[in-house]
Amino acid sequence: MHQELYASMAQSIVDGDSDLAVELANQAIAAGVDPLDAITNGFVKGLDQVGESFACGQAFLPELVMAGEVMKAAVATLEPEMQKRGTRRQVFGKVVLATVEGDVHEIGKTLVGTMLSASGFEVVDLGVNVPAARIVATTKQVAPDIVGLSALLTTTMVKQREVIEALDKEGLRGRVKVMVGGAPVTYEWVQKIGADGYSEDAIGAVTVAKQLIGLV
Repeated sequence: MHQELYASMAQSIVDGDSDLAVELANQAIAAGVDPLDAITNGFVKGLDQVGESFACGQAFLPELVMAGEVMKAAVATLEPEMQKRGTRRQVFGKVVLATVEGDVHEIGKTLVGTMLSASGFEVVDLGVNVPAARIVATTKQVAPDIVGLSALLTTTMVKQREVIEALDKEGLRGRVKVMVGGAPVTYEWVQKIGADGYSEDAIGAVTVAKQLIGLV
């Protein structure tokens, strides 16, 4: 039942075709398909496929970015129907994301946010050049499961440590996991600053996030 439609949905993600994804989402609504099933059995399968291809070196950053954008378009189309039915996608956890103070690199952080959101996380993206005090204040306000800190420069990496120290000082460190990322970040750095995990890319970040909250 609906397997052909689900397969087309997955393929629209793989092909990076937003128009087709939106059209298929509308077809699903018209056919009475449960929007959650459409997401889980259709679009997410395509996102998983692109993620696996990226991990194997068969797909590249532009394809990953495009797949994330198509996924967002599909979910946005299905959301009104979910609200009408009183259903919601399962939210695995809440993540506050930021590129640390002094660093204005956005692409990697935004892509991680897109992938986390597409994979079932609620994401609060604070943007770039975000001071530790604002990250701490947001953490107090929204009570996330994870704080994700991006830094693309060796000179701004130290701000990741500052944020962790600030969270600790405010007594928040025991309540939240900290995930760090960015080109210069290494496993040794993660250990040195007391972070809980890191990933080299957006697909890996989803896996790490799930590990940190005990899903895998």
